[in-house]
Amino acid sequence: MSDSPSPGSPPPFDRPPDDRLDSWKEIAAYMKRDVTTVQRWEKREGMPVHRHVHDKMGSVYAFRTDLDAWGRRRSPALVDEAFQGGPRPGEERPAAERGFVGDVERDLQSVNGTSAQEAATPAARRRPPRVWLLAATGAVLVAVLTIWQFRRPDPTRENPLAHARFGQLTDFDGIEQAAAVSRDGRYAAFLSDRDGQMDLWLTQVGSGEFHNLTRGSERELVNPSVRTLGFSPDGTLVTFWTRRPATPTQANIAIWAAPVVGGEPRLYLDGAAEFDWSGDGARLVYHTPGPGDPMYVSDSGRSSEARKIFSAPPGLHSHFLVWSPDQAFIYFVQGALPNRLDIWRIRPTGGRPERITNHDSLVSHPVFLNARTLLYLASDSDGSGPWIHSLDLDRRIRRRVSFGIDRYTSLAASADGHRLVATIASPKGTLWRLSIAGARAETSSARRIPLKTGHGSSPRLGAGYLLYVSSKGATDSIWKLQGDRANELWSASDTRIIGGPAIGRDDGRIAFSIRQNGQTMLCVVNEDGTNARIITRSLELQGDPAWTPDGQYITVAVVADGIPRLFNVPLDGRSPTPLVQEYSVDPVWSPDGDIVVFSGADIGTTFEVKAVKADGSAYPLPKLTLTRGARHLCFMPGRRSLVVLRGEIRHKDLWLIDLETGAEHQLTDLAADFDVGDFDISLDGHDIVLQQVQEHSDIVLLELPRR
Repeated sequence: MSDSPSPGSPPPFDRPPDDRLDSWKEIAAYMKRDVTTVQRWEKREGMPVHRHVHDKMGSVYAFRTDLDAWGRRRSPALVDEAFQGGPRPGEERPAAERGFVGDVERDLQSVNGTSAQEAATPAARRRPPRVWLLAATGAVLVAVLTIWQFRRPDPTRENPLAHARFGQLTDFDGIEQAAAVSRDGRYAAFLSDRDGQMDLWLTQVGSGEFHNLTRGSERELVNPSVRTLGFSPDGTLVTFWTRRPATPTQANIAIWAAPVVGGEPRLYLDGAAEFDWSGDGARLVYHTPGPGDPMYVSDSGRSSEARKIFSAPPGLHSHFLVWSPDQAFIYFVQGALPNRLDIWRIRPTGGRPERITNHDSLVSHPVFLNARTLLYLASDSDGSGPWIHSLDLDRRIRRRVSFGIDRYTSLAASADGHRLVATIASPKGTLWRLSIAGARAETSSARRIPLKTGHGSSPRLGAGYLLYVSSKGATDSIWKLQGDRANELWSASDTRIIGGPAIGRDDGRIAFSIRQNGQTMLCVVNEDGTNARIITRSLELQGDPAWTPDGQYITVAVVADGIPRLFNVPLDGRSPTPLVQEYSVDPVWSPDGDIVVFSGADIGTTFEVKAVKADGSAYPLPKLTLTRGARHLCFMPGRRSLVVLRGEIRHKDLWLIDLETGAEHQLTDLAADFDVGDFDISLDGHDIVLQQVQEHSDIVLLELPRR
């Protein structure tokens, strides 16, 4: 289901009243189909339909402009859908599709402007009745057989993994991630903390032996936003992304390589963040970590002869490059990090890229199974997943092909599509309290907070209580822990909470953003859980909200023209007002209410922290650049000093930055395996609550029959 306005359509709050359709019946009539068909399109093809938030989740609505734009984008899929081989198990074929012989006659009439009977009349006058009858019967039979050929079930086309054999490649304690497989399918590589720190590991498939190729020599290997591991075309080198201190002759981000037989890693592609070789190993595509992830192609395979073919628009990223088997296109993932992404493709000569999918969610790791089938990972609109999806490039039909509760975080394929390796992960969040009143706090002094829900995320500290978000299935809820008493303040079925909740300074009202059925909404609830209400449902929201100092507005990032910018949203229903004109998310107001600090756009693996005054004018800060990943900002109570997360993409510590002088002070010294996902500071500034992100993951092997 679509969760953003269609390109070229007006923003939701500017739409004319007659643009809205308020029921399945109206939507079906507008699309000239029956209700069952449009409901299937919404479910399987992402047709933009929205649902109201109330106790009975039955009412829907859509906008004509969104449906028109979607129809233009998806028209090939709609045509091809009639030839998918019948309904899914347990799904009845709509009446409009049961008599497909009649469809042939109707199609003839629509193409020729006459009925089948009228079209046959002149021929009937020239031929004997028996000849006419045989010809007509033969024509109908050919048409029926042709359509049946397209419609008959093809398990490998419906689900290309239908006959795959699943097996576990690793079973270590801890984390294994970023799986890669050599082109011949002989070797698999992955990252693992088996020896304590994250290292590059290699195994020959089926051998049961594992070899550490880096042995602690690389400080930073983890970057979930790119394909970090790969192989050289001949399979003799394992390549890996890394970030090192920059030197006058070498960029800080580069691709390095380690021999599969062991030995010292060496530089492979200086200044590149990702790359891919064409199927014949002759042509090279790569991108650098600069703004827009500039993409380069070399027909000779030498980076010194590469030409730039594309750079993403401001604030967007282009990752996960992969050549098509025929080298006609380069496929890649483009969008706003972390979860407004889709598959695109571009010619190796450059030009305007073409959007291939319409998820607008977390999308990654596209790989070719064969010339017509692309596999990739994508989360659902409710934030669940990611799961494995397939895209039939001939018919532009996409579908989810992995089921169950397994969450996938990486995917790679051998050149012939016979072997796939993937990472299956089970993340969880625990909350810890830590005192920062004295010396630098260490992990040993942290106390785990027992939660009734078991796990929690996005902690926020109020006056004598703790708020946190709990997830169960596709539903998020806000819980309040006060002493030993815990109670659920807010929850809605099949609803995700975006970012963390914000607690008002004076009355303790709680503001939070949600996503339900593809639509985002800004909500407020009292600190005792009463008077829950929706402030706006017409904006596309991103990141954490924040209360303005007077409590009359909520500052939040609103996506406009594909870029998130801070707006002040009033509580009384008036129109929101823009606060920041550039890319800006996750606002936090200073204790005196004079400035608001926010996160700028990601460039490479970093982003800049910026600030404006209450009137939106620029406020100069000491230069402050942080690493992508967990990025919550928080003011130290009563001071113009900012608490930030600083370190690697995966592992960070808390630092205190004086915004007047630029002085820095490290607050925590956490263990290497303690990964912080979010945090908050108590009202007296003495304690912090940390969300620890823990993930158990394994590498699995999928083997498909050879064709």
